[in-house]
Amino acid sequence: HDLLKSLGLFGQVTYDLHLPVGQKDMETTHLIIGSGIAGLALALKLAPHGSVVILCKDTIDNSSSWLAQGGIAAVHRQPDNIASHIEDTIVAGAGLCHPEVVETIIADGPRVIKELQQWGVNFSCENNSLHLFTEGGHSQARVAHVADNTGKSIVCTLHRQITRHSNIKLCERQIVIDLITSDKIAPKFATNSCLGAYVFDRQTNRIYSIRSRYTYLCTGGHGKLYLYTSNPETASGDGIALARRAGCRIANLEFMQFHPTLLFHSQIKNFLISEAVRGEGAVLINTKGQQFMTNYRQGSLAPRDIVVRAIDRELKKTTSKHVLLDLSKIDQTTIQRRFPNIYRTCQENNVNPQLIPVIPGAHYSCGGIVTDLEGRTNVDNLFALGENACTGFHGANRLASNSLLEALVLADRVAKHVNRYPNQPTMPPNKIPAWQTGKASAPDDEIVVLTHSWDEIRRLMWHYVGIIRNEKRLKRALNRLAVIRQELDRYYWDYQINSDLIEVRNLALVAWLTSKCALSRKESRGTHFNFDYPQANADKKRDTILP
Repeated sequence: HDLLKSLGLFGQVTYDLHLPVGQKDMETTHLIIGSGIAGLALALKLAPHGSVVILCKDTIDNSSSWLAQGGIAAVHRQPDNIASHIEDTIVAGAGLCHPEVVETIIADGPRVIKELQQWGVNFSCENNSLHLFTEGGHSQARVAHVADNTGKSIVCTLHRQITRHSNIKLCERQIVIDLITSDKIAPKFATNSCLGAYVFDRQTNRIYSIRSRYTYLCTGGHGKLYLYTSNPETASGDGIALARRAGCRIANLEFMQFHPTLLFHSQIKNFLISEAVRGEGAVLINTKGQQFMTNYRQGSLAPRDIVVRAIDRELKKTTSKHVLLDLSKIDQTTIQRRFPNIYRTCQENNVNPQLIPVIPGAHYSCGGIVTDLEGRTNVDNLFALGENACTGFHGANRLASNSLLEALVLADRVAKHVNRYPNQPTMPPNKIPAWQTGKASAPDDEIVVLTHSWDEIRRLMWHYVGIIRNEKRLKRALNRLAVIRQELDRYYWDYQINSDLIEVRNLALVAWLTSKCALSRKESRGTHFNFDYPQANADKKRDTILP
């Protein structure tokens, strides 16, 4: 309250850190599950046409969007042009990008960046124009950024705008258990509609339902599937799991992009060293001081899948635990000015900011819930956008800094589509069954099952469905994950719901779906490398869609 008063906003906003203890079931026009950049931008565009509830799994500052360092790729000035950005995206996507989707999203890039500037995002500038980074896979400098804290800056700006909207209710520390769909309540032949969601309040341990005309999945990715990741603790694939249980099609989960340069440090688990650092001249070397990217086109700025596999090979060859990012050719003043967050983090943790130990980690999923360019899924009134969605934009490997671009463009397109029909469909009926409670709490010796399952899934995925795969490992992963899912399902039905159970149940399902996608692709393409099928196969140049 004191903060809102100081901003002159007290009494003008509806903002909850969590739902009140006595919270009853709710209803809203728009239910947005997830509070990253896709969800926040969408809320601002929907709010003039109806009530909006945003469910944030933890707090607003705990998301992949908040951690995003690099920036947003878009064409701003010559010699760059739209055709070049399209070509770079399609080349990085290894033949699986949908050209019409790529063209639509990239053409809208400059406009969404201007909109962010109008909302208050202060992008870094030089000589009164945007300062643009070059990142791996880009043929031109086109990445607009806010120093090396782009995501945080955008989230804070969107959040300030949201606090000024009386139609938007932001609820933190809420996790969705499951979507409410018509086929589970009042089935109709050949149709299935989303009616809202059952939600678990992580602070009060209460379960309630939210009825909504429209529901939007913006939960981000599932990097916590892997032992090493740049993703926050919240990235457990909730949106994909919710969508799958609701009957949505899922595609291309085998294409998990591994970022080449996570800080290797015993106390810091998910700190990213932005690709823009290599764009400024840093190079990768092994622990003996030797460059090992010289045999690859573009060297240390090659596309991420190439760099990641090169690092993986180097680690195995040298038996080292990490490689090094050599910034010695970049002036230290430049490092401090352009990468202040990276420089400060290194200094605070006794890491030489000119010679940074790095390791690959799971970073971004190119697959997800199948949608069109308006974010529609195959379940009526259910939309998906951001990392948990698969539009066909990224193909088999995302071009650096294209993700925030896609999230912002899709938020705009989804809102424009929905706002054309503000009162359609009608509000779901009141007769949504209450969540069935009354289960016993799990005894202490059973709670260890969740921790063990979480750890086993992450290690299994890292070793069997990681950077380099083969048929034997993939089959072993699929079989073991099926057993883990059965164990968790029994736990789910026998004991009371809690946040950890919801997360690990989702994680197990998404791990199984990922392994299933990977096993079905008998080739190597983009971020998916199968040692038994090391070459791309023209006959396999298609999406992996799980119906």
